[in-house]
Amino acid sequence: MEQSIKENKLGWRVYFEKKVLIMLALGFSSGLPLLLVFGTLSFWLREAEVSRTDIGFFSWVALAYGFKWIWSPLIDRFPVPVLSRLLGRRRGWMVFSQLLIIVSLCGMAFSNPQVDLVQLAVFAVIVAFSSASQDIVIDAYRIELATERLQAALAAAYMTGYRLAMIMAGAGALAFAAWLGSDSGYDANGWKQAYFIMASLMLVGLITALCIHEPNIDNSEIDNVEREFRHQLTDNGMMPQLARIIAWFYTAAVMPFKDFFSRYGRDALLILVLIGCYRISDVVMGVMANAFYVDMGFTKTEVASVSKVYGVIMTLLGAGLGGILVSRFKTLGILALGAILSAGTNILFMVFTYMGNSLPMLTLVISVDNLSAGIATAAFITYMSSLTNVAFSATQYALFSSIMLLFPKFIAGFSGLYVDTFGYNIFFLTTALIGLPVLLLIYAVDKTSSSSSEASSEAG
Repeated sequence: MEQSIKENKLGWRVYFEKKVLIMLALGFSSGLPLLLVFGTLSFWLREAEVSRTDIGFFSWVALAYGFKWIWSPLIDRFPVPVLSRLLGRRRGWMVFSQLLIIVSLCGMAFSNPQVDLVQLAVFAVIVAFSSASQDIVIDAYRIELATERLQAALAAAYMTGYRLAMIMAGAGALAFAAWLGSDSGYDANGWKQAYFIMASLMLVGLITALCIHEPNIDNSEIDNVEREFRHQLTDNGMMPQLARIIAWFYTAAVMPFKDFFSRYGRDALLILVLIGCYRISDVVMGVMANAFYVDMGFTKTEVASVSKVYGVIMTLLGAGLGGILVSRFKTLGILALGAILSAGTNILFMVFTYMGNSLPMLTLVISVDNLSAGIATAAFITYMSSLTNVAFSATQYALFSSIMLLFPKFIAGFSGLYVDTFGYNIFFLTTALIGLPVLLLIYAVDKTSSSSSEASSEAG
């Protein structure tokens, strides 16, 4: 209670709190790997003269983010040997996944797509898998770190770190590849050095994970449920070892989903559909954005320069504005605003196709893209966090964030084939249009949640 009152009085000073700064660093660590197996990798592959169709299929590497709910119960309830004993369950998983990301990024650095495309794909899959695992544990750590009143600040700090890392992995990686290799043509050594530098930047998260404290979460209730269920099984004649495994599986993998569906009832499926479709417009477009820049004749330095200046400014502005809007208005309303802005950004990309190589237009689309993404992401993280029960934080949030990417990433795999068939202009228009039905889903969720609230009030 005293902690909650203290957090409420902090005001703007909350952003200098130790817990908030921790999430800034962990957000950076979480956001860094994504573009290295997504947009930046697409630029690298296209410059190495890999076909757009293959680049589109290559984006399926990132489907690991869409399936992380499958192994999230392990992270929620199972300790990492040695590391969890030394650091704690959450920190042990953080360090393990971060070390795996570093090693795999180095493996990508040693791979040349012109001669080692399969090897590059294998290391990219490992990066995606370990990065998705890192996301699971960091999301759980964020939810468990503080009371509800501090969660908005933690989410804003996490998102800011995440977006800054994406700019580093995007514009930063392109800049390093240009400076250490060639700006106007393909140079395998430049990309190699760039990915080595990205691997070294993961030390931000690794050092943070080694310095922070394990959150103090009371799991006694869940442990009691597991123990009682195990005893019921053994009392009915089941072998003790088998009973232990089944009881663990029930509490780790069944209870989190049972809890969610019991709390939201018939609205649960509608909520999951909204989560699964919300980011479809920008995710599908994002696969081809860097390939589009290459085909438009922009150099790595031009794209990097615009992104690192205007991208950073608009990212910070979008994150701040998104946080303010979410705190003052309904979260679902800001979700709708984010969906509209994402569709509008893709229309700008379509207009861009008719203008040719225009640096001012490149600046405009990158700026608007980062601003709209900041607003939409702030609302989306807040919304998904509000759906989570802290007792099952890792598994439930992993389910939401997996569903968030699964369908969009699958559709994005066909983006290169679509561009080759219809062209960039039709592609960008299509990505804008497929994002509009999200507004109907938001309206439906808002209407059902309002009806549920009214029914609860009348029952009370």
